[in-house]
Amino acid sequence: MKTLIVGIGGMTNGGKTTLACRLKKALPNSFLLCQDTFFKADSEVEVGEDGFQQYDVITALDMEAMMNTVYAWMKNMTAVHTEQAAPVLSENKGLYILVIEGFLIYNYKPLNDVFNLRYYLSIPYEECKGRRHSRVYNPPDPPGYFDGHVWPMYLKNRKEMEEKVANIIYLDGTNPPEELFARVYENILKEVQRLQVNLLQHRSML
Repeated sequence: MKTLIVGIGGMTNGGKTTLACRLKKALPNSFLLCQDTFFKADSEVEVGEDGFQQYDVITALDMEAMMNTVYAWMKNMTAVHTEQAAPVLSENKGLYILVIEGFLIYNYKPLNDVFNLRYYLSIPYEECKGRRHSRVYNPPDPPGYFDGHVWPMYLKNRKEMEEKVANIIYLDGTNPPEELFARVYENILKEVQRLQVNLLQHRSML
């Protein structure tokens, strides 16, 4: 049994969730894990020197719980919900795919170490700010939060990521969602086929 773990990282409102959900729907034997579900309770998120609660830092997330979930998935593939196989992957037996999406998935080494494929979506400042302001958050963003916390932390986190992580495929989040999906889906298929060949070779040697 083989596994393939795909990271869909990127900035806030860059299109991560949209892409990850489409991949989950299209790929058989796949499971989607969203980093946002591991945010700590609001009362546990610190207030920084900028006066804002620090939601855009790794300590705002329960990464230990997230890693326990990932490790449990890796150990027990039979618990993964299996979607109806797409025709092109109808022979995808014994290969399970985990898609992990989030804004800081490459800034935490234990998580970054499990990825087979890494993608990162980004959009320009004005586009990001516009998308952010069009969404409703709970709790809502306080005045000045984007410029005072979200964007500065994005720049800091990305710089840290680029200094420590290699093999990231960067994507332009302003491109049409269909185009982004097609590119990533095709890449994943190629990796699936490679793993299938390796799996068959391994079985033939047993």
